Amino acid sequence: MTAADTYETYADRTDEPRFSDWLRERSEPAFSEAVEHPFTVDLGAGTLDTDAFAEYLLQDYAFLESLVGGFGFAVGEAPGIGSKRPLIEFLDVVTDEESDYFERSFEALGVPADRYTAPERTGTTDAFVDLLERAAREGGYAETLAVLVPAEWIYESWAAAAAERHADPATDPPSDGAGLPFYYAEWIDLHATDSFRAFVGWLRGQLDSVGPELSADRRGRVEHLFGRAVELEVAFFDTHYPGGA
Repeated sequence: MTAADTYETYADRTDEPRFSDWLRERSEPAFSEAVEHPFTVDLGAGTLDTDAFAEYLLQDYAFLESLVGGFGFAVGEAPGIGSKRPLIEFLDVVTDEESDYFERSFEALGVPADRYTAPERTGTTDAFVDLLERAAREGGYAETLAVLVPAEWIYESWAAAAAERHADPATDPPSDGAGLPFYYAEWIDLHATDSFRAFVGWLRGQLDSVGPELSADRRGRVEHLFGRAVELEVAFFDTHYPGGA
């Protein structure tokens, strides 16, 4: 079925419409390409080239400051303490657990400190940073969510698939997540925990609540930002997959 041009058309033909689901439909096939990218498949299997993963982590780390800034802006724009608290708690995870993971992984992968403390960004990383910063600077809560939601949702989706494969004894050949190098296993686990899945569901719910009330112009901008974020996720994986996607 072709994705509906407007949210109203989508809602009319859907039993339980969600604004975020409509945005995902509008972003296809890129959303599925990101979730099922050979980079994430090989990462989950533990067969990804370690040098490629190290370069990928460097760029993800280079994006971290902007990601924190984006969530910080969302905290300020979120409607009420109840909406601010989950964002603040997620920031604690990003600046504590993930920061520790990066440092341990860089050491294990042989990345010197002077490379990851001041990483040189690729064009794709620059584009993602610019997208997030412009969404906040030129928009508001909805526009910022339009970039943050697909970024986190895609990671939750591919990590959940990887974790499920490792947990399934019927996989051929059987996979053992515990047998992966920690920098692969923990990266999957960080994005496949029940708490992260719950947070992504909550974050989508925030976008679901504000999206239908937007003006036509703002809704169009949100759709564009969401789709562009998804395209950049695909490009990000393409950049770091040996030989291209």
